[in-house]
Amino acid sequence: MASTTAMVPTRMPQQQSRGDRGLFTTSDDNVMMKQIMATHTPDGREFDVKPLLHVVEDVMHRATPIVPGTANAITQAQLEALDEKALHSGFSDMLEVLAYPINRIACEISCKCSGGSDAHATTVGLFNTLSSYMWDAKVVIALAAFAVNYGEFWLVAQLYPTNPLARSVALLKQLPDILERGDSLKPRFEALTTLIKAMLDLTKCIVEFKELPSQYITLETPALVTATAHIPTAVYWTFRSIVACASQIMNLIGMGHEYISSTTEAWELSSLAHKVSNIHSHLQKQLALCYQHIDEKRHIEAYLTLVRLFDTPHMDNTKILKALIYGKEDQLPLWDGHLKKRVSLDVLRRRNVLLFISELDLDHNQELFILDQMYSESRQNPSRPESQYEIVWLPVVDRSTPWSEVKQKQFESVQAQMAWYSVYHPSLLDPSVIKYIKEIWHFNKKPLLVALDPQGRVVNTNAIHMMWIWGYLAFPFTTVREDGLWKDESWRIELLADSIEPLIFNWISEGKYICLYGGEDMEWIRRFTTTAKAVAQAAGIQLEMLYVGKSNPREKVRKINSTIVAEKLSHMLPDLTLIWFFWVRLESMWHSKTQHGKSVENDTIVQEIMTMLSFDGSDQGWALISRGSTEMAKAKGDTILTSLTRFDQWKQRAEQEGFVPALNANLHDLHTPHHCNRLILPGANGAIPERVVCAECGRPMEKFIMYRCCTD
Repeated sequence: MASTTAMVPTRMPQQQSRGDRGLFTTSDDNVMMKQIMATHTPDGREFDVKPLLHVVEDVMHRATPIVPGTANAITQAQLEALDEKALHSGFSDMLEVLAYPINRIACEISCKCSGGSDAHATTVGLFNTLSSYMWDAKVVIALAAFAVNYGEFWLVAQLYPTNPLARSVALLKQLPDILERGDSLKPRFEALTTLIKAMLDLTKCIVEFKELPSQYITLETPALVTATAHIPTAVYWTFRSIVACASQIMNLIGMGHEYISSTTEAWELSSLAHKVSNIHSHLQKQLALCYQHIDEKRHIEAYLTLVRLFDTPHMDNTKILKALIYGKEDQLPLWDGHLKKRVSLDVLRRRNVLLFISELDLDHNQELFILDQMYSESRQNPSRPESQYEIVWLPVVDRSTPWSEVKQKQFESVQAQMAWYSVYHPSLLDPSVIKYIKEIWHFNKKPLLVALDPQGRVVNTNAIHMMWIWGYLAFPFTTVREDGLWKDESWRIELLADSIEPLIFNWISEGKYICLYGGEDMEWIRRFTTTAKAVAQAAGIQLEMLYVGKSNPREKVRKINSTIVAEKLSHMLPDLTLIWFFWVRLESMWHSKTQHGKSVENDTIVQEIMTMLSFDGSDQGWALISRGSTEMAKAKGDTILTSLTRFDQWKQRAEQEGFVPALNANLHDLHTPHHCNRLILPGANGAIPERVVCAECGRPMEKFIMYRCCTD
């Protein structure tokens, strides 16, 4: 960042004597501020002082108080780590320029701190000496100068038991006498170590502000304005702390037996540590706000780049996939669910790709079960190898809460159920990608299946409805293909039931009558199945009955299934997932049709779908009776049960016109203009239209909002 000279603190401390260990008082704030700011006349030179700070930090960590007779163990790895941090482009040149001011300040500190000078006056003197440097360079140079003195002191202290030269120097400084009374000096050494750590933390924070990328943040950013105003104060108190620490060290040298430990000295260091830590906490908060601002700018930039990328033609899908799934050249960002190993994005090059987008908490993994079956079927179809596609799971996780072991296990549990590809870890999806998924593809909790062609073009922002309706036959999952499939469809039992029960196709070919029924009223189910069987026998028709339950089936439907089997009432779907799939296909048909502009007023299939969904929304049972692909009759539970119990009244008509047409006519006679239909549509990614008309009477339905947790 640019120099922070334009911003100054609003509060500065007052000058104090050596005996006055308190902080500045507010009365002289403006005077002190002017005094410090008057010394700041930078010449415009910029230094990357971070490598120098690494060296200073290493000195401080190693120059720690030790028990005489022992030595700090410095491993080769630690030395190599230091060399790696110090090896920096231009570091040697920079150090050559800064070596003189560092040593000059070191001498100034040694001289003035050993002579009992006024602490504030000494601090101002340091500011004068370093007047031509930026704030970050000032504080790092001063800290490096102190590190020279501090490091030399402890280097002699650590080596004197084993090194003759160090021992002679230590004797001249009378260090053995001081260190042998280490217990009495322990509070002072602890306070010294605490203050040095606080100074390092604050200095690193100041340097971080200098390194903020100017392309994402400016000096006018509120958080940076606040920080800039307080950085001179932060530098001042770091200088004051350096002076205090240096004074403590200098006071130890040469005092020998005359030295008497003072708790006042330790208290001063602790007070300064508290002050410096408070300043650091304040600046750290502003730094966090700056990083938040930078992240937002970066995410917006990445998001706009993603938008442009999807609007640009490509030779293949490589650029698109790399933009969606972050991966460095040496990373393998995908997990192959079949081979159980990490793979590169190259496995998807020029392939048709379906991006399965969901949260970690899938609806009891029903989507996974059905999707896996369809994926397997597509690969077991040798007659259409060109219709094969790849699926990649992109898990959308909430970044506002930290990633936990519970989330990791949940992620791994879902990932283990997938035979296709998935991102190796959710962190490989950049926040800009999540923003794109939500804002452009309208992801909102319900799973999405975004279809990409071999060039990476989005051919369908949600092919999941096509997948549920037609399976892999919907390939290549384009909206054009979807429109074509609907043109070939009509409302028939094959479309309604699909492959949920393979026996249905046998029943159709054998000319049998097929009855699908549902609901959760066990007493009605008993009455209806018994009556329907009796009527079929009286009419001389072969009737097969299949219970298809209710959408979002739970324990109640499971119990009804068990009762149907025990009492041999009819066929039923053995798996609750198949019951779920029966109803989700109907919902998908509705979404697919409405996305193509179809409604009850202009499309027969939509009218039939709406009727079926309204059956499921009611509290009573319902039934549909069909023969072949053209004859179909359906009604709510009470109505169809009443019609069947009065079979004698329309038996003759059934013999003349056929059972289903006669049943339809009788249901029409029983219909009353007074009715109440309830349509429950799940909150899905497809937009819910503002106007929905009743499939029975054609009048607009009133819109309500319902929250349901799907528990029995």
